[in-house]
Amino acid sequence: MLKKILSDSLPNALQVNARLISGGLPDGEAAFAQLRDLGVQTIISVDGETPDVATAEKYGLRYVHLPHGYDGISPERSSELAKAIRDLPGPIYLHCHHGKHRSPAASATACRALGWLDAQQAEEVLTLAGTSPHYLGLFASVRKSKPLDPTQLDKLQVDFRPTVPLPEVAEAMVAMDQHFEQLEQLAANEWRALPRHPALKPAHEALLLREQFTELLRTESVRAEPVAYREQLQAGEAIAKRLEELLRGEATPEQSAAAAAQLKALKANCTQCHRQYRDLPERDCSR
Repeated sequence: MLKKILSDSLPNALQVNARLISGGLPDGEAAFAQLRDLGVQTIISVDGETPDVATAEKYGLRYVHLPHGYDGISPERSSELAKAIRDLPGPIYLHCHHGKHRSPAASATACRALGWLDAQQAEEVLTLAGTSPHYLGLFASVRKSKPLDPTQLDKLQVDFRPTVPLPEVAEAMVAMDQHFEQLEQLAANEWRALPRHPALKPAHEALLLREQFTELLRTESVRAEPVAYREQLQAGEAIAKRLEELLRGEATPEQSAAAAAQLKALKANCTQCHRQYRDLPERDCSR
């Protein structure tokens, strides 16, 4: 049953079984319409971003928010996901942002807990989804998962809510990711306006991204982190500031190339920080 679903509206959609589809963020009317047409009744988000509950409800879909980080899935969250997938109206669409890392890991872990997949099949979910091996915590969660006693899930009490509040660092990381993605799209379009988002201004997006770094560095939770972690964020802040300066300058081929290089440097900085502080088991700086 495990197979990819080709879709322009549902990123990296993967049919795990007859009851469960794993994928990326449903963004816009077309995505929710396709979910409805696929027969989906419940959407589960494991992403930090606040779900678009209003649009889901417009298409008769229920949203449930059960976020987890890149460091792995706790046994408690795994049990909650398993209960949700087993008991809530289905079919179910379970998503993170891109649909490549957290959602396939959550799907595989929950299905192992339900006894719907064996260990090899659970790993195949990650392989087919293209989950990066750098996410050690996600792989560890899948490999440690095992079937649960059904009576344990029967007794589990869970308040399935459409949205849940997130810690301040997690909220900041979600916003930073959004601004960064928009900058990548603008860069791919040679820093010209995007047809789908004509109001986006490159320099303004860079400014908003820089402010996220600045505000994050002011939080008590970040000030309590190791010096090396704070230095990574400070380096990201400096790169974002230089990117903004370049994008406010004269629009020349040289300026465009220099801005693209800064964006690439910023991505490298974030990737290094994630590998050191976010993606390891039981260590997620975004939670």
